[in-house]
Amino acid sequence: MSDKMNQIESWLRKQEGRFAYIADPTNVFYLTHFKCDPHERFLGLFLFPEDEPFLICPELEVGQARDSDFGHEVIGYRDDQDPWTFVKKALAARRTDFTTAFIEPSTLPYNKALALKQIDEHLSFQSIEDYLADMRNIKDEHELAAMKKAGEVADYAIKLGIDAIKKGRTETAIIAEIEHELAKQGYTQMAFDTMVLAGENTAKPHGYPGTRQIREGDFVLFDLGVVIDGYCSDISRTVCYKHASDEQHKIYETTLQANLAAIKAVRKGLRIGDLDGVARKVIADAGYGDYFTHRLGHGLGLGEHEQPSMSAANDKTLTTGMVFTVEPGIYVPEIGGVRIEDDVYLSENGPETLTHYPKDLLIVD
Repeated sequence: MSDKMNQIESWLRKQEGRFAYIADPTNVFYLTHFKCDPHERFLGLFLFPEDEPFLICPELEVGQARDSDFGHEVIGYRDDQDPWTFVKKALAARRTDFTTAFIEPSTLPYNKALALKQIDEHLSFQSIEDYLADMRNIKDEHELAAMKKAGEVADYAIKLGIDAIKKGRTETAIIAEIEHELAKQGYTQMAFDTMVLAGENTAKPHGYPGTRQIREGDFVLFDLGVVIDGYCSDISRTVCYKHASDEQHKIYETTLQANLAAIKAVRKGLRIGDLDGVARKVIADAGYGDYFTHRLGHGLGLGEHEQPSMSAANDKTLTTGMVFTVEPGIYVPEIGGVRIEDDVYLSENGPETLTHYPKDLLIVD
C-alpha cells in the first residue's frame, strides 16, 4: 500500500470507525498512481481504518488498476452491470458499523452520493477535501522530480513561442507552432489551454487567443504549462516585438521587481496573504496598483490550480514542501499587459524556482 493511502487510513482511525469514498479521478491517481478517466462510468476508491481497501472501476480499466501501486482488491464491472451492486457487496464484507462516509463534496455528483446513502439510510457524510488538499500541498521526491521536469519543458515551450514570433503571425498560429514542436519531442499533454496574446489583448489577464496578428511595438504574453507524470507546470513570460515605449519598459520592470521581491520573501511560516502583499506593494508604489487585478498565484501539482490560493485574504502560512506560482501582473488598457510567472518550491533551505526562462525584458527583432 502506498504511503499516501497509509496516511489516509491512519487519519481515518482517529475518526472513530468511518470510511472514505474517493471518486475524483485526480485524487484516485494521487493515492494509487492509477490513472483513469471514467467519463460517465463509475470510479471509486474505498479506504477504511482497519479493513482492506478496494477499488472499483470499469472492466476495461482493471488491468491498468492492477498494474498500479494500489496492490489491493480491484473490482471491475461491465457496462451492462450496476457498479453499486459490487460496492454494496464489498462494503458488507467489511465492518458493518460505519456510520459516516468521508467524501469530496465539491466534485462528487449528487446521484452518486444519493446511491451511497441508499445502501444505508443512516449513513452521514463529512468532507475529506481539506485533508486531501493539505496532503497534496506537500510534494514528495517523486512529485518534485516530475514538477522540475515539467518546469524544464515549460521553459523550452516559451523559447519555442518566442522563436515563432514574426510580424503578421497570429496568436493561434504561434500556439500551434509551440504545441506541434512539443509533440515532436513527445510532450503531448498541456496543463491547460495555451495562451498567447498580443498587443491590446495582453491587457486581458484571461484573454482568448485568436486571429490578432503581431505588430511592431506589441507586448506578446505567453502563459502555458505541460504535464509530466501527471504533474503540471505553469509559466508566464512577456516580450516586446521590435521596440518598446518608455511606458512599456516601466510596466515590465515594475512587474519583474514584484515577481523577484515576492520570491525572495518566501519562507516557512509566512502568512500567504502577506506574500501577496509584498508583490502588490511594489506595483502600487509604482502607481499601477489598480492594474494588478488578480491574486499573486495558486498552488500547483496534479491540477494546474490547487490549494493554496495565494491571495491577500489567505491567513494560512507557507509550509516546507509546497509548490505554488508567483505571477504578478499589470494590465493597462490601450497599452497592454505584462505577467511574469514562476513555479516556486519551498525547500528546507528556502524558495527554489522550477521555471528558469530569463526574465529581463526581451525585445524580439
